[in-house]
Amino acid sequence: MTKVTNIEDLRVLAQRRVPRMFYDYADSGSWTEQTYRENTSDFAKIRLRQRVATNMEGRTTASQMIGQDVSMPVALAPVGLTGMQSADGEIKAARAAEKFGVPFTLSTMSICSIEDVAENTSKPFWFQLYVQRDRDFTRGMIRRAKEAGCSAMVVTLDLQIIGHRFKDTKNGLSAPPKLTIPNIINIGTKPGWWIPMLGTKRRTFGNIVGHAKGVDDVSSLMEWTNANFDPTLSWDDIKWIADEWGGPIILKGILDAEDARMAAETGANAIIVSNHGGRQLDGAQSCIAVLPEIVDTVGGDIEVHMDGGIRSGQDVLKALAMGAKGTYIGRAFAYGLGAMGEAGVTKALEMIHDELDRTMAFCGKRTIGELNESILIPKDGLGNRYMHD
Repeated sequence: MTKVTNIEDLRVLAQRRVPRMFYDYADSGSWTEQTYRENTSDFAKIRLRQRVATNMEGRTTASQMIGQDVSMPVALAPVGLTGMQSADGEIKAARAAEKFGVPFTLSTMSICSIEDVAENTSKPFWFQLYVQRDRDFTRGMIRRAKEAGCSAMVVTLDLQIIGHRFKDTKNGLSAPPKLTIPNIINIGTKPGWWIPMLGTKRRTFGNIVGHAKGVDDVSSLMEWTNANFDPTLSWDDIKWIADEWGGPIILKGILDAEDARMAAETGANAIIVSNHGGRQLDGAQSCIAVLPEIVDTVGGDIEVHMDGGIRSGQDVLKALAMGAKGTYIGRAFAYGLGAMGEAGVTKALEMIHDELDRTMAFCGKRTIGELNESILIPKDGLGNRYMHD
């Protein structure tokens, strides 16, 4: 078996174990995938200052995100169809996050329902909301998250319409998978995936089927989903959600300084600099590239988080040095889940924590609060001030 030393090792194992349509769903972007690739590659352009002869004892990665204690400023991002990477995947990921002391964010488009995750965990988790045309359904989702004891609501703003995701189209993505001959052949080669999947009843979108009007099976689900992402979503809707929710709110999908200003004016607790993992507007800038400008614009008014492209603890450190107060991993934990189930999510968190801790030490810092731009080497000339060619 492959010795797992980094997130890339988990990705390779997940690709071997997970059926093609679900692996591709987690590991692809929209259109040409330029933004998807640059989310990761732009981190490599940022250089760090190494410091020596400094006291490296007593280091801690403990911090807070929206006032909640975390063992490191890394949350598990909302990832749709997590329960198709591994049977009962959302429950497994939530348990791993809880044990590690970091937030888990459940997607609206999860396989395990809000109630499933609440029943199988002992601490509050976060819930990610897609605003639907059916406001009664949206109101019901908010109510269910409150009843489950969720401690924050993450509202996604960048999925009013769905981007061009060609791999999903070619693979005929559905949950459960349609039993076409190519799918049967591919799934048949993944016994580590399909045998546990036979043992669970959770194989479709648990937050929607049986809760949305007229959605009782897979065919009606897909029709409802495609028709119900709300293209009219506006800032006024955020106030409505805040009033319905009554708790901490995080706004996800900010990629522009002007939008960041408007988000800060809503009274939300935090924003997430995010381009939906490169799955929406292809050709948009990477998240790490726009982070400094957004921090400069609103960092004094609202907590700024970021996701997109994080594959190591060094990536986390670079984002924190640029002013982020929290980060999110999506694909990194999904690879772990697909590769090794709950143990794989734990492994991903352990590796990211170790990399963050060691890199912090090499840069001469012992606490998260000490991380700032002083540990980065500025780029000479024009352009992003820390992106080296």
